[in-house]
Amino acid sequence: MADKTPLNRRDFFKLAGRYGLTSTMLAVAGTMGPLTLSGVARAASATADARDAATPLMKLKFGAAGFNAENLKIQESGQLWFAQELEKRSNGALMIDFIGSNQLCGQGDCAKKAQQGIVDLFTASTQNSAGAAPYYNVLDFAYMFPSRAAQHYFLYHKKNEVLLREPMRRLHNIQFLYSHCELRGLMMGKKFEKTPLITSVDQLAGTKNRVTGTQLGRIAMTLMNLNPVPIAWEETLDGLKQGLIDGAETWMGAAAYANMAPVLSQAVDLRFFCGTEHTAMNYAKFKTLPAKLQDLVLETSYDAQQYTQKNQERALIEVVGAVANPGPDTVFGKAGVRVATLSDAERLKAEKMCSPEFQPKPWEEWRERLNKMSGGHDVYKEIYAIAREIPKDMEATAVKPNRWWKA
Repeated sequence: MADKTPLNRRDFFKLAGRYGLTSTMLAVAGTMGPLTLSGVARAASATADARDAATPLMKLKFGAAGFNAENLKIQESGQLWFAQELEKRSNGALMIDFIGSNQLCGQGDCAKKAQQGIVDLFTASTQNSAGAAPYYNVLDFAYMFPSRAAQHYFLYHKKNEVLLREPMRRLHNIQFLYSHCELRGLMMGKKFEKTPLITSVDQLAGTKNRVTGTQLGRIAMTLMNLNPVPIAWEETLDGLKQGLIDGAETWMGAAAYANMAPVLSQAVDLRFFCGTEHTAMNYAKFKTLPAKLQDLVLETSYDAQQYTQKNQERALIEVVGAVANPGPDTVFGKAGVRVATLSDAERLKAEKMCSPEFQPKPWEEWRERLNKMSGGHDVYKEIYAIAREIPKDMEATAVKPNRWWKA
C-alpha cells in the first residue's frame, strides 16, 4: 500500500527537508502519472545523489515567483523542466537553485531582483515585470497578436532579436530566454454566476475589473470602458467572491494555477493583449558563463519554448478547461466556470474600440517612447506585421521553431 500512497503537501515538505527543495521539485516535475510518496521519494533521492556528485562550475539562483511543482502541472510553462535540463545538459557544471512559491521574489519584483543580481534567473509575467523594465511593454499593445500561434511565431522570428531581446539586454540587463504564450481576457466573479453567458464586449461595459501591473493594458481597458482598478492580489479573490469587483484581467492558465477558479463564474476570452509568463536571466551573469555554456543556455531556452508550445496547449484543454465546454475533470469544469468564447465579429468590435490600429491617439506617447528605446524601430507596426505572416487560424503547435539568435 505504501507504494500507492498519494503525495500530499506535508509529505512533500518532509521530502524537501531530507533531499532538498530543488531536488524534490525536480523529482515531482519529472514524475509521469500519479504522484505517490514512495515514487517521488525514490526520484528525489536519485536526483539529490546526482546533484551532490556533480562539481558545479557555477550555481545559479532561480527566483520563480509563485511557481512550484504542483501548479506547473496546471500551467505548463516549463520552468522546472528548464532548470533540470540545464543541469543535465551541462553535466552538472550548472547547478540551479530553484526557489519558487514567492519565497525569493514575486510577480512584482522578480525582474528588479534579477537586475540587481539578487537572483540570476527568474520567472514572472512580462506585464508585471514592466514596472522594473519598461521595455517589456513592447509586447502589450492591444490586439497586436491575433493568436497564441502568432506569439510563438514572433518569439522564434529572426527580427525578435532586434525588436525585443537586444533592447532588453542593452536597457535593462535582462537576457530574455523563452516564454509561455497566452492572451488575456476577463475572469468574472460570482456576480455573473447566474447571468447569461457573455457574448459581447458591450455586456462588459461599465464593469469594475482588477488590473495587474501592466501599463499598456490599462489603456486598452479604459478604452473598452472596463474600469481598471489596481487591487492587491491578497484582496482579489475575496473581491471576486463578494462582488466588490466584477472581474479580473488575466489569462486562463493563470486563473487556474493561481486558484482563482473557485471564485469565478465566467472566463471571457477577449484575447486583448499578451499573457506571457517568461523566463529570463541577468545578462551580466550570462556573460560570465563560458561560451559553450552560453550556447547551452540558449539551446535549452529554444527547447523550452517548444516545450511550452506543445505542453501548455495540451494543458489548456486537458487540465485548465479553457474551451467552450470544459471537461468535468478540468479545473474550470470542477469549479463550474463557463468559458465565453467570443465570435470573430465581437473581437473585431473590441479591437476597434481599443487597438492602436483604430484608436491611435491614446497610444502615441508609449509608441514614441518604445520606438526610441528600440533604437528607432516602429515597434508596434513591425511586430503587428510579423504576427500576421502566418494564417490567423494556425494552431500554436503548428508554428515552426527557429533559433532566433542564429537568424
